[in-house]
Amino acid sequence: MAENLDHLKDWIGKTETKHDVATAWPVAAMAATFDRDDPEPRVGDAVAPGWHWLYFLEAKPASELGADGHPKRGGFLPPVPLPRRMWAGGRIEFKRPLRVGDALRRDSEILAVEPKQGKSGNLVFVTVRHTVHTAGEVAVVEEHDIVYRDAAKATDPPPQAKAAPSSAQWRREIAPGPVMLFRFSALTFNGHRIHYDLDYVHDEEHYPGLIVHGPMQTLLMLDLCRRNEQRPVRKLDYRAQHPVFHTEPMTINGNPATDGSKIDLWTANGAGSYAMVGTAVLG
Repeated sequence: MAENLDHLKDWIGKTETKHDVATAWPVAAMAATFDRDDPEPRVGDAVAPGWHWLYFLEAKPASELGADGHPKRGGFLPPVPLPRRMWAGGRIEFKRPLRVGDALRRDSEILAVEPKQGKSGNLVFVTVRHTVHTAGEVAVVEEHDIVYRDAAKATDPPPQAKAAPSSAQWRREIAPGPVMLFRFSALTFNGHRIHYDLDYVHDEEHYPGLIVHGPMQTLLMLDLCRRNEQRPVRKLDYRAQHPVFHTEPMTINGNPATDGSKIDLWTANGAGSYAMVGTAVLG
C-alpha cells in the first residue's frame, strides 16, 4: 500500500464540473419508493433535502464497468488498488432548496486520500467535496467519504455491532426488500451488485443477504425528519456503522434535543444494532 500512496496523492485537488436539470419524475419516483403520499411535483416545487443525489448520475458504458458493477478505477476518483468500494458517510449543508425545473451545476473536488490499516486489512479513505449551484447561488455543500477495502474472505469475522436504543421519540419500521433496493438502485443508477445480485453477495462478499444502500438509509433519516418536523434540516453529519440486509426489518429513528435545535438520528437492523447514525441541525 505504501508504494501506491504517492501516486494516489496526485488525485488530491482534482476537480470536475457537471450540469443537470432538476426534473420532476425522479422526485415522484423517490416519493413512491419511500411510500410517501406526496402531490405530483410541479415546476417550482422544492426538492427534498438530500434528493440532489437523484441528479448528476454517472452513466459509464457497460464496457467500463468492473466486476462489482461499479465503474472501473480511475477518471475523477483515484485508481485505488483495492476491490471493494463503499459509502462511509459524510457531511451536508443545505443552504437553499433545489426546485423542480432548476438548472443545476455541481463542482467536485478531491479533498483527501488517506490509507489506513483496519482489522479486516487495508483501507483507503477518499473525501470528495461537492458544491451544487442553482439560480446563481450555492444550494448544497457536501463532503462525501468513500472507503476502499481488500477483497472479502469467507473467514473474515462478521462486522462488529453496537446495540442501538430500544426506543425513540420518532420511529418508523420498514422491510427493505429486493423491490425497494432495486427501485433505489435504478433511481440513482447504481450498478453495485451488492444491492441486487444475491449470488454475487453470497459468493464474492460473503454476506447473508443483499445490502441496504447507505445513501438510502441516509435519505430515510432525512425523510423521518420531514415526517415529524416542519422546520427544514440545515446540516446533516452521518456515518455508516454496520450493514443491514434485505432479509431483516429495519427501523429509522430520531430523538430531538430538548431545545429543539438538533435531532439524533439512526437506523437499526433486525437485531437492534446501529446501522447508520447521524445528527441533523434544524434551521
